[in-house]
Amino acid sequence: MPKIYHADLWGLREGKYRVLSETDIASTEWTELEPHSPFYFFVPRNEELRPEYEKGWKVADIFPVNSVGIVTSRDQFVMDFDKTSLNNRITAFREALLPDDMIQDRYGLRDKDGWSLSHAREALRQDKDWQKGFTECLYRPFDIRPIFYHDAVIERSRREVTRHMLAGENMGLVCCRQQSQSGHWSLIGVANGIIECCYLSNKTREINYLFPLYLYPAEGEFEKGRHPNLNPAFIKSFSEKLGLKFVEDGKGNLEETFGPEDIFNYAYAVFHSPTYRTRYAEFLKIDFPRLPLTSNKELFKALEAKGGELVSLHLVESPKLNSLITKYPIVGPNQVETVRYDEADQRVYINKSQYFEGISPEVWNFHIGGYQVCQKWLKDRKGRTLSYDDLTHYQKIIVALEETIRLMQEIDGLIPGWPIE
Repeated sequence: MPKIYHADLWGLREGKYRVLSETDIASTEWTELEPHSPFYFFVPRNEELRPEYEKGWKVADIFPVNSVGIVTSRDQFVMDFDKTSLNNRITAFREALLPDDMIQDRYGLRDKDGWSLSHAREALRQDKDWQKGFTECLYRPFDIRPIFYHDAVIERSRREVTRHMLAGENMGLVCCRQQSQSGHWSLIGVANGIIECCYLSNKTREINYLFPLYLYPAEGEFEKGRHPNLNPAFIKSFSEKLGLKFVEDGKGNLEETFGPEDIFNYAYAVFHSPTYRTRYAEFLKIDFPRLPLTSNKELFKALEAKGGELVSLHLVESPKLNSLITKYPIVGPNQVETVRYDEADQRVYINKSQYFEGISPEVWNFHIGGYQVCQKWLKDRKGRTLSYDDLTHYQKIIVALEETIRLMQEIDGLIPGWPIE
């Protein structure tokens, strides 16, 4: 039987050269590995909690219908901060009197494998319902942008999944299959529309997946209404564990019944538990998160409530967001130039004189996925003049993050012990 050994060597190049010249295979301190299915790691790992973690249900097994987020391959053309600007751009793109070379130069568009500018323009001219392509996209956390979502100009539309987000009221879990960056795991989010593939992270290994909660029948299908995108075996397992009857839509009363949205909120709460994230950090790096189930009805009810609050905050729907905790006291051009944080005064400057005041270091440094939210939202608007709605929205983000930090601690306080029972 072959054996596999591992050794690490850290430090500067000169030190590594010295150690390598002074040692050989026989004198190296090796650690014997026992790689096993399904990942066969060739590095030492703490596998002590793996049996406990794997009792949970993998997200991809809970929500069978899912896919990665959309890939436009031309974000600057199909998306904008302003609906009118986007509409004018697409209208000009369709205009037959404007030659292809003018459109190419004006919008920086070029033919590529599988996509032709002239064919795309003609396809839009032939589509009588082309204006139905205008909708919104969750581009980054709390960053909702107008998009022209049409197969003629979107490289990978993922319509087999996104149609369920556009057909009616819905929400979806967003997460990644792997974590490539160091630090605490936070690759989790919620959406009520389509998402861009880098919504939570722009790292290649951290491409984002969308898991709709509800599925809507396609045009021509005889089904009436929506139904939950939940594995029947998962529903059966959780129903038996909780001793509650499952209802097909909405929420239950949590005394005799529970519904899809109760499950969603419960999961969202568990995935925001700081202890969950640190306890299972080794496994969250390598595959979709797993959801532990509880048989404790009161715990389920309490976590469902906290998860519901988080969902409402992250979808920018919570009434709490109307109670702003920051100030924007200086009148000026409102143009984003250089984003800078002053920790002593708890201010975020957008230019030399204007700032948001009352932002704690914890909120300023808070990450969702691969993004430092407070910084990212402003940096993406560098050179732009913030409108009144923009200024208000940014201050709502601050409230949402402050509340998220509070709720995460409260979620941990509700869970009596690990593993969740």
